[in-house]
Amino acid sequence: MGKALVIGSGGGIGTALVDALSSRGSVTGLARADGLDITDEATVARVLGALTGPYDTVIVATGALAPRGGQPEKALRALDPAQMAQQFAINATGPLLVLKHALRLLPRDGRAVFAVLSARVGSIGDNRLGGWYSYRASKAALNQLVRTAAIEVARTHPKAVLAAIHPGTVETRFTAGYPAHGKVAPAAAAARILSVLDGLTPDQSGGFLDASGAVVPW
Repeated sequence: MGKALVIGSGGGIGTALVDALSSRGSVTGLARADGLDITDEATVARVLGALTGPYDTVIVATGALAPRGGQPEKALRALDPAQMAQQFAINATGPLLVLKHALRLLPRDGRAVFAVLSARVGSIGDNRLGGWYSYRASKAALNQLVRTAAIEVARTHPKAVLAAIHPGTVETRFTAGYPAHGKVAPAAAAARILSVLDGLTPDQSGGFLDASGAVVPW
């Protein structure tokens, strides 16, 4: 039985992932309540620095559709540079900071998975509706960061798999207020995510996939 680490365990998907992984072995869940703010590297270094590995599964289940109290921009006139920077800090830079400080916790000689929750709207090739500038761009950046990090991590952790996963639209506070069509329960989303991660091999590291395991266009 392995050890797993879930960052963002206070959210709907994060809680469901902790529950699902608990049947497999030891699980550590971390959230803001534990003093972890992924936009503040000092807290990431401190909280993750207190952990002892190895963890064979690390999942970053954090993200924001828009700044607190705001809405995704539907037009250029709504663009706010400060809010865009905040979205990048939460959706792109934050998960990479987690990888930076969690890398030492991954086994070097065994299979390890580091996954982040991305979004299909972060696909440049699949963008046909426009809008949601900050969210789309920050998730596209996240996908690039995962892809780039996978190349480096493979040199020291040849059996590791890094992945960006689109979980689908899940019934959580994150999606409250948005159309309910096609939403799935957190437990179902967690099961699908883990099923995809279980089937990935090192030669697929750095990929962008959906919850069915299909590759999503960059």
